[in-house]
Amino acid sequence: MVDVTKWPLFSLLSSEERAAVRQACVFGTSANEVIYATHGNEVYAFGLNCSGCLGTGDSVSTIVPKKLDFLQGKKIASISYGSGPHVLLATEDGQLFAWGHNGYSQLGNGTTNPGLSAVAITTNLQNKKVTEVACGSHHSLALTHDGDVFAWGYNNSGQVGSGSTANQPYPRKVCGSLQGKTAVGITCGQTSSIALVDNGEVVYGWGYNGNGQLGIGNNSNQLSPCRIATLQGLCIQQIVSGYGHCLALTDEGLLYAWGANTYGQLGTGNKNNQLSPVQIMADKERVVEIAACHSTHTSAAKTQSGKVYMWGQCRGQLISLPHLTHFTSTDDVFACFATPSVMWRLVCMEHDDFMTVSEALRKEFDSPETADLKFSVDGKCIHVHKALLKIRCEHFRSMFRSQWTEGQQEVIEISQFSYPVYRSFLQFLYTDSVDLPPEDAIGLLDLATSYCENHLKRLCQQIIKRGITVENAFTLLSAAIRYDAEDLEEFCFKFCVNHLTQVTQTEAFWQVDGAMLKEFISRASRSGAFKN
Repeated sequence: MVDVTKWPLFSLLSSEERAAVRQACVFGTSANEVIYATHGNEVYAFGLNCSGCLGTGDSVSTIVPKKLDFLQGKKIASISYGSGPHVLLATEDGQLFAWGHNGYSQLGNGTTNPGLSAVAITTNLQNKKVTEVACGSHHSLALTHDGDVFAWGYNNSGQVGSGSTANQPYPRKVCGSLQGKTAVGITCGQTSSIALVDNGEVVYGWGYNGNGQLGIGNNSNQLSPCRIATLQGLCIQQIVSGYGHCLALTDEGLLYAWGANTYGQLGTGNKNNQLSPVQIMADKERVVEIAACHSTHTSAAKTQSGKVYMWGQCRGQLISLPHLTHFTSTDDVFACFATPSVMWRLVCMEHDDFMTVSEALRKEFDSPETADLKFSVDGKCIHVHKALLKIRCEHFRSMFRSQWTEGQQEVIEISQFSYPVYRSFLQFLYTDSVDLPPEDAIGLLDLATSYCENHLKRLCQQIIKRGITVENAFTLLSAAIRYDAEDLEEFCFKFCVNHLTQVTQTEAFWQVDGAMLKEFISRASRSGAFKN
C-alpha cells in the first residue's frame, strides 16, 4: 500500500489527519492540489486551488482541508484531472460531478464559465451510471456501466471523437467505429483519447497523433475512433496514457508501448517515436501493472514478484530503459520521480506508524513460542493459535466448539491437502493475503470451496487470472469448472478462445476427458471461435 507521506503536500496535515486518509489524488500543474477521502467517507480538499479546482466554491488557496459537502455520504469510484486544471469525479452510485477550469466546456455543463463549485453532469447521461472518468488537458471522457463512452470539451485535434474539430459543450456519445461495441476502459493523453473494448480484444484511439500516440502506424490526427490494428489478436488488460505516449498490458503480462519518446518514456533504449506498438521489457518477468498519466513523461511497471521499474523523465533525468527501483508500488515512482509529482490514479493508503493488530498477527503466524496447536502436513508442522482460528474461520469454530476428535488433539494431521496449500490457507487467516503460484492456487481454491471461505475463493481466482498462460490455461479452466467458480471459468474460457490455436497444441488440452473436450468445443463454436 502507498505511504501518503511520500507526497510533501501531506506534511501540512497532522499525523491524526494523515492516519484518517483512505483515498487521495494529488494533482495540478505543480502538484499543489489534493482531494482525499477519509475512512469515514468524508471528502476534503486543500492546496493552491488554481481555477477553483478544489471545488470549494471559491478560488482561495488553503492549507487547511475544506470539506466538500456535496459528496457527503458518497463514495468515490473514479477521479481524474486536466491541465487547467479541471476535475471529474464519479461516485460509486454512478453520479458524475465536475468543477474547475472550463474555458473549453470541459466540465460538460454547456458553458465556458469557471466552475468554482461542483456541478452534477446529467445532459445525455440520464439513466446512465458513470463508472470511470478520464481527463486530457482540456477535454473529458466518461465510461458508463453499459459500455458507452461519452466525450466533451476541447476538440482542436478531434479528441472528442465527433468527426469534427468543434468544441463539444455537453457529453456526447462517441460513435463511429465504437458504435455497437462495449467499452471496458478509457484513458486520455494531453489531446488524445483511447478506449478499450470487448474485454480487451480491440483498442481504439482518436485525437492528436503527431507523435504516433494513437498507435495506428502514422502521425495523422483522427477525428473519430480508429482501431489500433497492431494490437489485433492480443487481449489487452490495462491501458494508460502519458503526455504523448501509451502503454498497454496483455492478459499474458506482455507490455507494449508507442507514441512520443523524447524522454525515453517508451522504454525502448532510444529516443525515437514509435507510430505503432512495440513490445518492451520482454526480457523481464510477467508484468502485472503499468502506470502513466497525461501530465508527465514518466512510465512505470510492476512485475509478478513485486519488482517496480521506471523509465522516461525521472526527476529531470532521461531514462530510456526500464530501471529497477527499490519501490514496492508504481505510485511511489510518481511521488518521488515524476514532474510534477502527481498521482496517476486514485490511490489507497495505510500507515505504519505503529504495529497494528494485523501486523502483530502476521508476525505470530507459525510461531512455536506462542502457539497452542500444531498441524502436521506432509510430515511438516505449522504452529497456530486456536483462538484466532475460531475467530477467523467457521470450520475451526465448529471443530473446537463441538466434540470433534481433532478438537481434543495437540497435533492435527491433514492428509487431503498439500503442505504449501494448507500452510497458505492458515497464513491467510493471519494476514488476509495469499502468495502462491496459480497451479497451487487451484488446490487452495479446492480448500476454500470445502471450507466455505468465499473471500479466499475470490483471492484464489485473482491469482489464477494473473498467472494464466497458454500452457496452463486449460488446466485452470478444468479446475474452475470442477470447483464451480463461475467467474473464473468464464475468464479462463475467454482466454482459451482468444489463444485457441496455441492452447489446442498444449499437453493439458489433450489430457482432459472427452466429455469436457466436447463441451468446450461446442461452447467455443457458439461463441464464434470457428467463424473463419
